[in-house]
Amino acid sequence: MRTAILFTMCAGMFLVQLDVTVVNVALPTLGSELHADVPQLQWVVVGYSVVLAALLLTGGALGDVLGHRGVVLAGLGVFGAASASCGLAQSAGWLVAARAVQGVGAALLLPGTMAVITGTFPGRTERARALGIWAGISALALPAGPLLGGILVQTAGWRPVFWLNVPIVAAAAVATRRLVPPDVRKPGRVDVPGAATAALALGSGVYAVIAKTPWVGLLAVAAAVAFVVVERHSAAPMLPLSLLRSRQTAGANLVSAAMNFVGLGSVLMFTLYLQDVLHADPIAAAAAVVPMFVPMVLLGPVSGRLTARFGPRPQIVAGLLLGVAAMLNLLRIGPGTGYWTLLPTLFVLSVGMGLLTAAVVTAAVADAPGERAGIAGGINNAARQAGGALGVAVFGAVAGEPAAQGSFVHGLHLLGFVSAGLWLAAAVLAVVTVQRVRVKRLEPTR
Repeated sequence: MRTAILFTMCAGMFLVQLDVTVVNVALPTLGSELHADVPQLQWVVVGYSVVLAALLLTGGALGDVLGHRGVVLAGLGVFGAASASCGLAQSAGWLVAARAVQGVGAALLLPGTMAVITGTFPGRTERARALGIWAGISALALPAGPLLGGILVQTAGWRPVFWLNVPIVAAAAVATRRLVPPDVRKPGRVDVPGAATAALALGSGVYAVIAKTPWVGLLAVAAAVAFVVVERHSAAPMLPLSLLRSRQTAGANLVSAAMNFVGLGSVLMFTLYLQDVLHADPIAAAAAVVPMFVPMVLLGPVSGRLTARFGPRPQIVAGLLLGVAAMLNLLRIGPGTGYWTLLPTLFVLSVGMGLLTAAVVTAAVADAPGERAGIAGGINNAARQAGGALGVAVFGAVAGEPAAQGSFVHGLHLLGFVSAGLWLAAAVLAVVTVQRVRVKRLEPTR
């Protein structure tokens, strides 16, 4: 029974992670069919990530108040309905709106599935093993997304990329209702003002980057300030600011945001480069980006063991420095170069992120009191999702129109240089903020 619950929750998490990457190889095809330009294609990716990041902590709070089983069922329902709507989209605006609703479902699923697993496996050892399986299966969604998306797009079109979710969601919902017992609700309320100001800050910030509108950027800054004020005076804050007083926690969350800023932004940029500059078909483009994911999946458990033995700092710094080298390799790409010049960036960046993920999550929660470890992990998840959403916006905006090959290559060079500088700064931040001592290992979530 418990094993069946575990794999049912893993199915939900797999879908959440799958839809972060599965749509990337479909972008040129759906862009042509829906007559979408680059900013609209960015919103197809970002619309999902922004809403997921903005509502992630709210999803966890709803589970505490209403019960995680019910919230998981609601998340599956919303995610499945939105996926069907994505597959039926007749315009770019329709698709972006449906992707945003998908993000709502994902924000309910991600913390809910973890909470159900935690309640199902109360013992420390069995819980660590269960969460390891949960994290490992979610990590497999990263390489599976481009491959599955490429095969579906080339053989059946882009719409089945979304329709595939519907039967999986239906099966997971039936299994959840039958297998997972109702959990005890905790007294409390949801921080609606905090959720609203967080969503406004992140959404307007991403829009300002994509639309190149500074006035909207000012709105994002104002909303971010309002969020801090609201959380400081809230009786039940979505983001307890006391958790960020730890220098290590704050530093680790900034490193996490920088990690996904470059990582997810690069996925979009490389996919567009392969298909629109090198003219690879969807399956070939999907296979070409696999080296960006496989080392990350394989190194996750290794990084966890190294972190448990040596503490998080060595893995964080090593991973970031590898990423610096990987992104500087983009400066070698010219209008006449091909895939083999790009390959070292894909592989080395993946190795760096594989070393980073477990270590940076561990560092982010190490200073949190035991009863707030879950909240600290949720904050780190939100930081990563927010960084990824902003990365997609910035990378797409800087790279320019894929059809203009010279402009796109120039954008690659600029983004490689900026990304290397950002990760180098993150490495310095990690040296200054992350403790040298060993800390107890916590299984990462991606």
